[in-house]
Amino acid sequence: MLLVDYQIRARASSGMVLPFIDEHVNPASLDVTLGNTLLVETAESADLVPVDLGLYDQDWPYHLPPGGFCLAETRESFALPVDTCAQFVLKSSRAREGIDHLNAGWCDCGWGLSVDGEDRRSVLTMELKNVRQLHPVRLWPGMKIGQMKFVALDTPPLESYAIKGRYNGDMQVTSSKG
Repeated sequence: MLLVDYQIRARASSGMVLPFIDEHVNPASLDVTLGNTLLVETAESADLVPVDLGLYDQDWPYHLPPGGFCLAETRESFALPVDTCAQFVLKSSRAREGIDHLNAGWCDCGWGLSVDGEDRRSVLTMELKNVRQLHPVRLWPGMKIGQMKFVALDTPPLESYAIKGRYNGDMQVTSSKG
């Protein structure tokens, strides 16, 4: 069952999402914002290079070049209960600007929890691409980048992401762990 506004508000304000901003609650999703670090592709290195997005703002944004790729983090951190999953979707306004997300935004139940159910917090790493051919797209910390849709499960699984996940407790943008 997809959670609606009052259900999202109740779970998020109980610590599922930090910081929780009530104005970010939509009818069936929660807006999330860009954090302070990007990992960007450059011609000089096969490895993704960190960029401190905290040095930029809406008036002086970072410019992701045409065709450019980066990993970005959410400002919000998550601790999903074992009966709740989430999916990141790009805000339509960002897509209309030329940003694409590579659809790897599924968050299994128990993401952000330890095996014994304690809070381990995780930020979401997003895979972003500028699909424009001629102009850069603008990125800055705090910009609304997407929405999280939350799904309540009928019953918890036998093994949650707290047991099976490799990106639990990641509090910064994280490259592939293979």
